[in-house]
Amino acid sequence: MKRSNILLLIILIYVTTACGHKETEDTAVKDRKAGLVEADVAVFYPDEFDSVQTLPSLAIIKDLEYTNDLPDDWNIKPEFSANDSASVVKIAFLEGTDLYGNGEVTGPLRRNGTKIKLWNTDNFGYGKFDGKQLYQAHPWVMGVRPDGSSFGIIADNTYRQTFELNNPITITSNGPSFRVIVIEKDSPEEVLKSLADLTGKMNLPPLWALGYQQSRYSYYPDSQVREIAKTFREKQIPCDVIWMDINYMDGFRIFTFDEKGFPDPKKLNDDLHSMDIKAVYMIDPGVKKDSAYSIYQQGSEGNHWVQDADGNEFNGEVWPGQCAFPDFTRPETREWWSGLYQDFMQLGIDGIWNDMNEPAVFDGPEGSMPFDNIHRGGGYLPAGEHIRYHNVYGLLMVKASREGMMKAKPEERPFILSRANYLGGQRYAATWSGDNVSTDAHMKMSIPMTITLGLSGQPFNGPDIGGFTGDTNEELLAQWMSLAPYYPFCRNHSAIDVIRQEPWSFGKKTEDVSRTAVNRRYKMMPYLYTLFHEASLTGVPVMRPVFFADIKDKKLRKEEQAFLLGEQLLVVPRWATEPALPAGDWKDIPFEKKDDGYQATVKLKDGGIVPMTKLIQSTEEYSADSLTLYVNINEQGKAEGELYNDAGQGYEYESGGYEWLHFLINSENESSFALEVNKKEGNWDKNHTYRLALVTDGGIKYTEWKTEDLTFSLKN
Repeated sequence: MKRSNILLLIILIYVTTACGHKETEDTAVKDRKAGLVEADVAVFYPDEFDSVQTLPSLAIIKDLEYTNDLPDDWNIKPEFSANDSASVVKIAFLEGTDLYGNGEVTGPLRRNGTKIKLWNTDNFGYGKFDGKQLYQAHPWVMGVRPDGSSFGIIADNTYRQTFELNNPITITSNGPSFRVIVIEKDSPEEVLKSLADLTGKMNLPPLWALGYQQSRYSYYPDSQVREIAKTFREKQIPCDVIWMDINYMDGFRIFTFDEKGFPDPKKLNDDLHSMDIKAVYMIDPGVKKDSAYSIYQQGSEGNHWVQDADGNEFNGEVWPGQCAFPDFTRPETREWWSGLYQDFMQLGIDGIWNDMNEPAVFDGPEGSMPFDNIHRGGGYLPAGEHIRYHNVYGLLMVKASREGMMKAKPEERPFILSRANYLGGQRYAATWSGDNVSTDAHMKMSIPMTITLGLSGQPFNGPDIGGFTGDTNEELLAQWMSLAPYYPFCRNHSAIDVIRQEPWSFGKKTEDVSRTAVNRRYKMMPYLYTLFHEASLTGVPVMRPVFFADIKDKKLRKEEQAFLLGEQLLVVPRWATEPALPAGDWKDIPFEKKDDGYQATVKLKDGGIVPMTKLIQSTEEYSADSLTLYVNINEQGKAEGELYNDAGQGYEYESGGYEWLHFLINSENESSFALEVNKKEGNWDKNHTYRLALVTDGGIKYTEWKTEDLTFSLKN
């Protein structure tokens, strides 16, 4: 097919299938170029805006209809311009403002003066493009002014973009003119809540997805998987998940199994389940071009492949060799892809790992598809070239995968991990920071990377603990495992050609340090699950920058060694050098009687309560029936905290099958404490046994366990 005919087809498809989408929004654009769509949220359109070129938005889930004129005192006003090759937006802001965001990025937490390109890229070891072009695209910036008031900016288009965070901010897109959404709030936390309202919130994951997880490229054959699981249990190091990388497949053909190495995957998964360990399997988008391969046959018969500029099936090299790639802009293709998970999940598979979905193409330009490949669209999505859909290829893939998993196991909450994603992709998948390196620098950089993804709408994320490529060592693994308890996503993962880095790989010292660290995570599980519940409701991240504790304290704005876990806990890595910490009477929680010299210092906020549980080996053993409440009484003799608790799996919580408790402690004197437990929401009426762990300058003082009369006295 000639290129002129393809472009005509694109226009016809859009007119017949997508033109009615968000009709009210298009009408509003004709009448006004700027205005409020809700309190403190404004939308700006350039004069030459053409909705066909950039809408519907794949980040925004709400219709943005004007409600009021833009106030005269509105501060953040984009200035639009365009030339033959690019669309440009410049946005000035108050001097002294600190900038954050842009999603998955290397470099400092505070983003002022940085420049990055948003073009999802398979970037092994962050070695290409000076690490400034990674696996995900988040066209989002948050600014925090000196007084703590904050703004957020969304460049609402999916094309290749560059963000230069100077004053003014300059956003350059290699596509048509696009709208800009601006959020104005009193605090960064309120900005993030508004971002989540616009782009969607993370779904509450199954509890097991919060546990410690072990992976390698690859555990092969299946006997090695069993041995890894058995060793975790023998060594009493808690673990919830073992991951299967691509070597489980038959010649890297997705949805197949190597008959020699994985002859009975159902039996393997059953064996793992008998040890209370879940199994997550990788599925890539590239489908091997093989006429004898059923998935390729189905995709060809259904006309499901991305096409080249001439309208032919596009092929490119990935792990199996030459591959075809599903065109996830087509509703028929997404439905077909979803259906592939039906039989696959019935083998006892618990979670899915969508990798290589930038999409990575080894022999393609910049390691991906040509810009002029054709995506045919359909339904609400217009047809368009790959330059338009590249950055959302991973998002559309995980959306289809999630739908397939939910159909295959409708009673279970799905867990899916994706390497590529886009702003709003938290609706469908968790993520990790890709192929990092086993170095001290990458370990330290994992903190601002994890925080920044949280500040860009993705609460459920983390790095490959220990580093993916390059050989780790005893000291580095001990240091990195000591950070493991506090990442939202907690997985140790390494490459096929590097030294082993399971917790016991370097002998007793690192094994003991790792065990201690992972034990901490499982003790904190009631608090962690409560934070994930909060994130699913509000979009506020689990792992937060320390400046959230005092948004007016400018010395906290650059801090990227220490961080907050929720509102109540402050985490200071053992290697941190002169970290800037928030003011207040934060008290150290001594988790262990003996200090191994590696574990992070964890401080409890004054006036805070954090619920913890007993030591367990997996979340299958988890119970909130008996809780130790770690308490830091403030000067007023009070403290408060919360607990969210449900079945950890399934959807009963959506109809009230949960409890959300608020704890309040009033202390009459230094040895007598009254605990109030009030239910905020939920139909569960559980009986709990409590004891208090009073965190003081001299250590922890415990009270006796109690069930009914919740007036506590210190033990002698």
